[in-house]
Amino acid sequence: MYFFAAEGGEEHNPIIPIWQEIVVGTIAFALLCFILMKFVFPRMEKTFQARVEAIEGGIQRAEAAQAEANQLLEQYRAQLAEARTDAARIRDDARADAEGIRQDVLAKAREESDRIIAAGKEQLAAERATIVRELRTEVGTLAVDLAGKIVGESLADEARRKGTVERFLTDLESTGAR
Repeated sequence: MYFFAAEGGEEHNPIIPIWQEIVVGTIAFALLCFILMKFVFPRMEKTFQARVEAIEGGIQRAEAAQAEANQLLEQYRAQLAEARTDAARIRDDARADAEGIRQDVLAKAREESDRIIAAGKEQLAAERATIVRELRTEVGTLAVDLAGKIVGESLADEARRKGTVERFLTDLESTGAR
């Protein structure tokens, strides 16, 4: 920048700048600042603002996603706890139902057993009565035959007629029952 140098060939002090260079530098600096402020800085500001909005929007979206994830986690935990409670209730109901069924089956088995025992007792009593009747008849016949042999005449018709043998057996039973 020596084109504005002083006339007369004086040697200039290098520490002190030439006033013309200061003016030209100042104008160039002002022009550069004007261009930067008018065109470059607004674009940079828009870019920075867009980046800030993108970052803040990303943070907000991340926070919203985190909040939604936490909410879903709580819902899942609540559903899991409810499912566990339902499973325990179903298990308890099943146990109670099984116990009720078991009691019903036992009661029916007891009733059936009692019925079978009663039917067996009735059958035994009927068979006993039949056997007693048959034995009475046989004992009566044997007694009449024996008495006939002892006496020497046939007592069967007379014994049947008077029921002697039946009375005798009845008397024996009543004395045996005492």
